[in-house]
Amino acid sequence: MLKRWLLALLARVGFIALGLCCCLSLFYLLACKPASHGSQQSLLWSGGATSKEGYMALLQEREDSHRHYINSLTKQIAQLKEALQERTQQLQESLDKAKSKGILPQGLESLHNIPTQSDLKEFFRSQLNQAEVNSGVNLPSEYAVIPFDTFTLQRVYQLETGLTRHPEERPVRKDRRDELIGTVESALHVLNGPQQHTDNSWRKRAYSPSDFIEGLTRTERDRGSIYELTFKGNGPREFTHLVLFRPFGPVMKVKSESVDTRSMLINIIVPLSKRPNTFRQFINNFREVCIKQDGRVHLTVVYFGRDQIDQVKSILDQTTRETRFRSFTLIQMNEEFSRGRGLEVGARAWRQSHNVLLFFCDVDIHFTVDFLTSCRLNTEPGKKVYYPVLFSQYNPSIIYSNATLLPSVQQQLVIRKEAGFWRDFGFGMTCQYRSDFINIGGFDRNIKGWGLEDVHLYRKYLHSKLKVIRSPSRGLFHLWHEKTCADELPPDKYKMCMQTKAMSEASHGQLGELFFKPEIEAHFNSQKQMNRKT
Repeated sequence: MLKRWLLALLARVGFIALGLCCCLSLFYLLACKPASHGSQQSLLWSGGATSKEGYMALLQEREDSHRHYINSLTKQIAQLKEALQERTQQLQESLDKAKSKGILPQGLESLHNIPTQSDLKEFFRSQLNQAEVNSGVNLPSEYAVIPFDTFTLQRVYQLETGLTRHPEERPVRKDRRDELIGTVESALHVLNGPQQHTDNSWRKRAYSPSDFIEGLTRTERDRGSIYELTFKGNGPREFTHLVLFRPFGPVMKVKSESVDTRSMLINIIVPLSKRPNTFRQFINNFREVCIKQDGRVHLTVVYFGRDQIDQVKSILDQTTRETRFRSFTLIQMNEEFSRGRGLEVGARAWRQSHNVLLFFCDVDIHFTVDFLTSCRLNTEPGKKVYYPVLFSQYNPSIIYSNATLLPSVQQQLVIRKEAGFWRDFGFGMTCQYRSDFINIGGFDRNIKGWGLEDVHLYRKYLHSKLKVIRSPSRGLFHLWHEKTCADELPPDKYKMCMQTKAMSEASHGQLGELFFKPEIEAHFNSQKQMNRKT
């Protein structure tokens, strides 16, 4: 009995001793456990040289981990692409065999032509061929033309302004700015790409954004966006012209060429009747821009009648004496004034053998040397003609009614909503080569007096294979002058003349102030009296 009790006691003591040993072992393991990641991280943030070194080591470790992870993903993507191409090829081969044996299941015929990268390129190419990029298309009327927007790195000049938007957009809306800057960057990538090294005479330097001069853009909603970009060339009168097309997808290079304008002479043709003071103002602009800055122009003046022609001759003689510029032609017409007739005679009077670029101009037009550059770059014999949209001034006496003295003409040449508007209904100012003008048939010679002859010529070009460049020009201005609509005009032309006269006086808001001037003054006086009583 005693032995049995002793054995039970020893067993209990042994179990207790074993439990104590296990507890001691557990405490030992906990005491010897290394510091965890969290405690290490808190130590690293505690400051000091040791924690900084540990923090840099931790960053390096994480960077290596991410790099290995990226490499792993890249390998997996490459393997998946390879497997996908292999499966696609196997499926294509199976479909080809099934179709050749005539056992392709019904409804799976469309799987036979699986879209590939070449198919996508072919689709983009078809979009390019259908868009008006390389050649013009036959349009039913002048209202069917999609005008270009003109843009620089800072501004966008737009026609569709309505009553709220400004003719000049600055600052440019962010999404539009990103689009245009991205296009310029794509152009620079093309110009500075390795493919341009094939012709050493073509590319002698790297292009930068500062070389960008001007761009034209428009969007055909069912085709894509077209960009025509102009960069500085290797010389002061050389330019690089780049055409890009975005078919609602990646930008495609259409054409890249160097344009040398040194030998491009412009024959400026001005029909005139009387108005010697206005002609003197025109000659001042001509001397500054064409003679001093450009130097590659010829002036043809077609004068109707005999009255005041001596004053016109005197102005031309004085210009020749003071500038030694002799590239003038004065043609006198003893008949009733007809703008179309004058431009027709001036264009056909060119007797030199080489083809010349014509600029049909009016005496009340002010242009800059940048416009002459645009005139040369946006025309090409047998391919395209340029119909710029000029900025027409409002009546300065209304615009600057609060000023004691009117600003100078040069100071009035600003593109603002309050200063003028884009004359998008006018087609009189145009640049085209003489060969194209002759081949198209010239002006309608039956039209007399004011209006419509330029619209008829414009429609001829729209119905031809030539491409019509229609965009606002930031260097072409119509100076305001009092417009008189002759009583002998037929009703339709007289109405057009009066509409133009009304639109040229002031902006919508300014005309509203003039129309409601009595009400505005009455409100002002009532407010003034109320303030006195209080």
